[in-house]
Amino acid sequence: MIKIRLKRFGKKREASYRLVAMQSTTRRDGCPLEELGFYNPRTDEVRLDTDAILRRLQQGAQPTETVRRLLEKANIIEQKGVKVS
Repeated sequence: MIKIRLKRFGKKREASYRLVAMQSTTRRDGCPLEELGFYNPRTDEVRLDTDAILRRLQQGAQPTETVRRLLEKANIIEQKGVKVS
C-alpha cells in the first residue's frame, strides 16, 4: 500500500518535513517513490504539488492523519472532490 506521509530532515530541534509518497513498509527516512511537497512547522510554511498529490490519491494512496489535516487546511481534498476514506 502506498502512503502519503512526512519525511523528516533538518537539524535537531529544527525539523522540517517533506511530503512524500512511499510504500507503507518503508522506513520513515527511506527512499520515497515521489516527493510531493514541503512543510515547516516552525514557520508554518507549506508548499504542495497539488497535481501530483491528487494523482496519487486517485491511484489509491492513503494519507496519514497529519498529512490529511495539511491537505484539508490547503483545501486540496475538498477542492477537487476527491473522497479519502
